Amino acid sequence: MDRSMGAAIVLVALAGTASAEPAAPGAKAAGEGEFTLGLVQKGLKAGLSQTDVVERLGSPNIVTRDGAGREAWVYDKVATETVSSGRHFGIGGGGLATGASTLGILGLSGGAHSEKTKASQKTITVVIRFAADGTVESFTFHQSRF
Repeated sequence: MDRSMGAAIVLVALAGTASAEPAAPGAKAAGEGEFTLGLVQKGLKAGLSQTDVVERLGSPNIVTRDGAGREAWVYDKVATETVSSGRHFGIGGGGLATGASTLGILGLSGGAHSEKTKASQKTITVVIRFAADGTVESFTFHQSRF
């Protein structure tokens, strides 16, 4: 057996020993468009117009009016965070064909797999009260994690 054929056999045998772990579903870095408490605290202030609020936070989930006709907007967001970690190991078999002879590792297989998943939820509720002229009068927020 020449040196290049031996190296090819080793590569085929080792091909199943490593696996890349995909990103956990729902896991992402804080980025643009994500609704966070920091975004609310930075983006809201008294005197903003309703248009400004929509541009900064998006559309509200609920819009209500009090007896005097003033609007209150509610943003109620829930996010599930899932973190997965695991270990994978596997050995695969294969073969090489050259001319009239076949050289290979046949019938060899195996594997192991273990995984842990942790999930949590976080909620943020923001209530914005508008004055009669349609500008932000006040706002409150609540954030929880469970």
